[in-house]
Amino acid sequence: MPEIRLEHITKRWGKFYAVEDLNLVIEDNAFVTLLGPSGCGKTTTLRMIAGLETPTSGRITIGDKVVFDSEAGINVPANKRKVGFLFQNYALWPNMTVYDNISFGLSNIKEPMDRIDFEAKNAARLAEILAAPAEAAKVIEDCRDRTGKLDEKKAVLKLIDAFTLSQFTAKRLLGCHPESGKDFASEVAALKEKAEAGKKAAEAAGCTLDAEYRWCKDGKPVQQTRKLTKEEIDLTVRRVSRIVKIGMFMDRYPAELSGGQQQRVAIARTLAPEPTVLFMDEPLSNLDAKLRLEMRYELQRLHVETGSTFVYVTHDQMEAMTLATRICLINNGVLQQYAAPLSVYHKPANLFVADFVGNPSINFIEAKGTQAADGSVALTLLGGHKAVFRPKEATDLSAWFKQRDADEAALLAEKKRKAGEKGAVEKGNKDEVFRYHIARVTEEDDSLAEEPVITNGDFVLGVRPEFLDISDPNGLQGEIYGAMPTGMESTIKVRIGDFLLTGVVFGSSLFTIGAQVPVSVSGEDIMLFDRKSGKCVCLGSLKV
Repeated sequence: MPEIRLEHITKRWGKFYAVEDLNLVIEDNAFVTLLGPSGCGKTTTLRMIAGLETPTSGRITIGDKVVFDSEAGINVPANKRKVGFLFQNYALWPNMTVYDNISFGLSNIKEPMDRIDFEAKNAARLAEILAAPAEAAKVIEDCRDRTGKLDEKKAVLKLIDAFTLSQFTAKRLLGCHPESGKDFASEVAALKEKAEAGKKAAEAAGCTLDAEYRWCKDGKPVQQTRKLTKEEIDLTVRRVSRIVKIGMFMDRYPAELSGGQQQRVAIARTLAPEPTVLFMDEPLSNLDAKLRLEMRYELQRLHVETGSTFVYVTHDQMEAMTLATRICLINNGVLQQYAAPLSVYHKPANLFVADFVGNPSINFIEAKGTQAADGSVALTLLGGHKAVFRPKEATDLSAWFKQRDADEAALLAEKKRKAGEKGAVEKGNKDEVFRYHIARVTEEDDSLAEEPVITNGDFVLGVRPEFLDISDPNGLQGEIYGAMPTGMESTIKVRIGDFLLTGVVFGSSLFTIGAQVPVSVSGEDIMLFDRKSGKCVCLGSLKV
C-alpha cells in the first residue's frame, strides 16, 4: 500500500480558510484518524486526498504518483486515484440486493488488466476437484435436509467457500453430481484437454500461461484494456463478503438488514475494487453505542486482514484513541499534533490538544513561578498555595523561551512575506487564540475582564483527572463539591478555595457532598505549559 504525502495543502473559500498549509505524511499500512471539533477541516482534508474536493494550493502524492499539484496543474480525477470512500450514510441502492450493491461499481471498471484465460483456468480447477471428488461429495451431502432433499442454493454457497469458486463454476461442479459416486475419468480428461487447448492457443500467439492462467510474454503478464468478467466480479464479491462476514445476506435488500449489516455491505462495496487507500467519513455515527463498539473491533480486524491504509474521520476521541495507529488532530483548519494516541494523551503539543483529548477533561491550573538552580520550578497556584514542579527530563527554561521567541519571529516574518506577495489573501478565521477554561465555583465573564500582561513567569499546569490524589494526608485541604459513581470508578469534583478540580477515583467508595478531603497530585506526567504561547514545555511531577 502506498504512502500519502500532503505538502502545503490549503483550501479556502474567499477569506475563509478550511485548511491552511497542511503538511502530513501518512505511512504505508497506517490507520490514521483525523480528529477535531465539528467544522475544523477534517472532512475537507479527506475529500481533498480522495479527489472529491480541489485544494486551493499545495501538492498531494499517493505512492509514487502525484495526484494534485497546483503549480504543475495536475489534478487526477477521483476515479483514477485508486482509493475507496466510505460515506457516513452508506449510500446503498435500496432497489438492489446486497450482491448487486457490491458488484455495481465493478461492472463499470474498464482499465488495463492482466489477460486471463478463464475457460482454461476453470476447466483445470474442475478437473482437479473431480479427480478426487470425495471432498466435494461430502460438502454437497451435508446440504441435505432430514428427508434427504438437497438444498441446491446452500450447496452452491458451501462449494464456493470450500473451494474458493465463483457461483458459476460452483453451479457447474454441482451439475456434475460428484456425490453420485460415478467415475469421472472421462470428464476429467475432457476438462484437462480444454485447459491444454488454452495453453496451446497462448503459445500460438507467442505467449505462455502461468499458474494463474495469465497470458505472459517474456516472463511478464500481458495487459489489455477490458472490463471485469462475470467470473472475476463474482470472485471479488465473494472474497470481500467473506472478509466482512455477510456471505449469507447476498439475496437480501438493504431495508432487510440492520444498521451494522448495512455498514458491512458499504465496506464490502468499498473494498471490492481493491483500493490502495480506504477513506472513511464518520461511518459509525448512525449506529447505537453497543453496535459502535462492536464495529470498532471489526474495523481493527479489517485493517489487519486487508493490509490497507485507512484514513478515518471522526470527532469522537474514543474512536480515535482505540482505532488509530496515529492521530491527526486539527483545529480551525490548522494541524495541532500528529502522533500516536498515547503520545497525544500523555504529551500534548499545546493547551488545545490537552483540553480536547481526554474524558473527563483535564484540569488546567494557572501558576506563577521561576526556575531554581537545581532545575525545579517554584510555583504559586490555586489562590496563593506554594508548589514545586520537577521536570522529568533536564529543562532549561531560559533556553526554551529563547527558542520560542525565535520561532515566533520566524513565523511572523513568513506571514509578512506572504502578505506582500501578489494575490495573497488575508486570513479571515485563523488567528483565533484558544482560550482554556479554569473551573471555578463562581464563574466570571471573561469578556469583561482586562487582558492580563503575560510574562515568562506565567505557566499553566495540566493535570489529568487520574493524577488527582485524595488519599495523601499531607495534601491541601479540599471539599467534595460533587460525585458521580460510574461503576468501577467515580468522577469527583473537589473544591479548593474558589477553584474546582476534577478527579477519578477507582473503586466503590461513596463520597458525601461537603466532606473534607486532602488533595495532592501524583505521577510524573504532569504537564507544564507556557502561558504565552500555549505550548507544552515539559512533563514532570508536582508537589503541593
